[in-house]
Amino acid sequence: MVLPEDVSRFVRASGPGHIEVQERMAAFAADHDFPNIGPESGAVLRLLARLTDADTVFEFGSGFGYSASWFLRGGADRVILTEFDADELDQGREFMTEAGLADRCVFEDGDAMETIDRYDGPFDAVLIDHQKERYADAFRAVRDKLSPGGVVAADNVMRGPIDFDALLAHAEGVAAGDDTAEDAENPGAALATANDQTRGIADYLDTVRDDDAFETAVLPVGSGLAVSTRVE
Repeated sequence: MVLPEDVSRFVRASGPGHIEVQERMAAFAADHDFPNIGPESGAVLRLLARLTDADTVFEFGSGFGYSASWFLRGGADRVILTEFDADELDQGREFMTEAGLADRCVFEDGDAMETIDRYDGPFDAVLIDHQKERYADAFRAVRDKLSPGGVVAADNVMRGPIDFDALLAHAEGVAAGDDTAEDAENPGAALATANDQTRGIADYLDTVRDDDAFETAVLPVGSGLAVSTRVE
């Protein structure tokens, strides 16, 4: 029997390693207890950039540039990094400059939801990795700015500050810990006692799955990536 932890180890062991700047980023994250998407999810971002032949990528929440470095490894011509913590953004600028990647980055200090209003797109790839309660709003803000065939990836849909049992129950249409027909008719019951982050992720997944212009799959890598492709 293959255990989930063994699958995670295998995905990491068989995936790409860090380049030099990412090694320093990972060490910085460990020293400052900063949550990164990790190399497993990073490898997916690299693949998405490669498959979409990405010209422009937009990130809702960039921290100090770790996720952006994976998009750049995938050949993205330009990544727009947004971060409301000016110190983190400055650290990202320093990392990218030292790695010779800063000329392919746009560093936006401030709220990503305000920043996106200043860009018309089109975007070939988008990462949503900021406050979970604003994921659905971020998707709506960027939806019509995405190129046909473009992708939106949302991080932390399975792990992080969320109640996964409640999220699973909501996805299955039952109340957490129950499987009665009565609860199946009231899928919202699963989130009745869930925190705002969990409800935010549930709202996001409902939003992208209900949008006929997109196809969505959740990948169990890292903290969980929901990948939605515009098929219009």
